[in-house]
Amino acid sequence: MTTFDFTPLYRSAIGFERLAHLAETASQTRQSGNNFPPYNIEQLDENNYRITMAVAGFDQDEVEIITQNNELLVKGTKAATDEKDSRTFLHRGIAERNFERKFELADHVFVNGADMKNGLLYIELERQLPEAMKPRKIEINGAKTLSSK
Repeated sequence: MTTFDFTPLYRSAIGFERLAHLAETASQTRQSGNNFPPYNIEQLDENNYRITMAVAGFDQDEVEIITQNNELLVKGTKAATDEKDSRTFLHRGIAERNFERKFELADHVFVNGADMKNGLLYIELERQLPEAMKPRKIEINGAKTLSSK
């Protein structure tokens, strides 16, 4: 198991402690081995993102999406059916197990909606910066010369 020392980041960057903590958490999550269901995260433009998850075998009513405190939780729960007991599989490659996937959202990132099509779940995200946080140009006042009397 490889661990990273983020101490230099703490020394040179003020206010980025949360970023370093997220990097540490992400590295621990990857090492845990839970990689189901597979997903993609894409940046559509400067403020819009999309998470695409492969949820083959799940219906819309079996998938739940919850956001709370900068965290996005996608949860899939398969309903137990008697049909599974009567079928005989020669090969079983489609996982029908329950899953729970958590994503840490940055500040001011909100879920706009979700759609499911052809076994893929699309979650649309948007970063909405408040006006106070948007870049603004500061005018520089010219120096006035003092006249001697």
